[in-house]
Amino acid sequence: MHTHSMPTRRTPFRAPFRTLFRTTLRARSLPALLLAATLAATLALAACKDAPSATAPEPAAPILQDRQLRFPPNHPQLALLETVAAAAGTSVALELPARLVWNEERTQRVYPAFAGRVTAIASDIGHTVQPGGTLAMLASPDYGAAQADAAKARSDAEFTRKTAARQHELLEAGVAARKDAEQADADAARAQAELARAQARVSLYGAPAGMDQKLALRATLGGIVVERNLNPGQEVRPDQAGPGTPALFVVSDPTTLWVQIDAREADAAGMQRGATFVLEAPTLPGLRFEGRVAAVSDAIDPSTRTIKVRGVVANPKRQLRAEMLATARFERSLGSGVMVPASAVWLIGKQHGVFVQSAPGVFEPRDVGVGWQGPQQVLVSSGLEVGEQVVSGNTLLLGRMYRQAQEDNRVVRAAQAGASGAATGAATGAATGVARGAPQ
Repeated sequence: MHTHSMPTRRTPFRAPFRTLFRTTLRARSLPALLLAATLAATLALAACKDAPSATAPEPAAPILQDRQLRFPPNHPQLALLETVAAAAGTSVALELPARLVWNEERTQRVYPAFAGRVTAIASDIGHTVQPGGTLAMLASPDYGAAQADAAKARSDAEFTRKTAARQHELLEAGVAARKDAEQADADAARAQAELARAQARVSLYGAPAGMDQKLALRATLGGIVVERNLNPGQEVRPDQAGPGTPALFVVSDPTTLWVQIDAREADAAGMQRGATFVLEAPTLPGLRFEGRVAAVSDAIDPSTRTIKVRGVVANPKRQLRAEMLATARFERSLGSGVMVPASAVWLIGKQHGVFVQSAPGVFEPRDVGVGWQGPQQVLVSSGLEVGEQVVSGNTLLLGRMYRQAQEDNRVVRAAQAGASGAATGAATGAATGVARGAPQ
């Protein structure tokens, strides 16, 4: 019996399917390969960045030896430490804030003496007025009442004078009693006194005669009208005068001004009456004005802790103006000592000190006594000589480095003490062991 093997049938679509599968797999693997390559490049770049680069070695730290901080040559910190030579201190220029105001000895502030309404204004800001010049006119019933009082007093005085004369005639004729004549004389004297009072009151503000109710606001000092707070038709009253209320007119002589200076307590010794100073205003560069101290307060302002000083400065060309800010410079003589910048002096507790450069790159702290201290300069009265170099810049940096060197020295000494103690203990233990192992 023969067995016939069936011929193998190949599906005609298997070969194309296998080719399509491989092509699809390759297409799907291409983005993954690109992603892997990108990730590998990124990791390589990060590894290159993380790799330590070759840098210059750090400079050696300064060492502390015999209270002197010694820096190695060409240490970069030396470029940050500024030094200056201590100079002989003979005098110092004090710069104090100042403010210009009107000279109150040559200034008049005009307020109304009677209630009324403004009818005319005769002077404005910038006008020159003479003593007695009219500034404005008011229609004032109250001033009219004062004029009426003066007129009545004049009439009463005339009547009592005639009455007294008649009583004296009757007394000489033997008709009237002496008592009546004396009474008439007393009445005439009282009427005359009332007339003088009424006329004096009216004459303060205008003509002693007349009943026009027109009150003139006049300047009693000659000068310039520097302020006006009055308009036509405005009603004014005497109770509107006083602190906090602006005057109707301000007349002043601007050729001299007052200088209000705020001096510190430490500068009070140089603020004597008659002392001279130089005034400079930032808005007038290059101009200097001579002034003198006119008064010094005996009290200290509790809010600013300053002493109020009043000076007087000439202003013939009227270049300075009231309320202008300026700087007053005083020359103050000092005692013996040396002058250093204020930034060079430090304070620990109650002791002042400076860093002195005794040699290039060698600095040591030194305690000093301070005779005078200002915002820019300090007079050192003891502990420093003329010409010695003191650190004036980055003093705090040098102080921090000095303390760090002190701490490093303490750590080294403690380690050396511990090592010495351990060696001594080991030697003692070895000797004890040998002693115990020796034959008895």
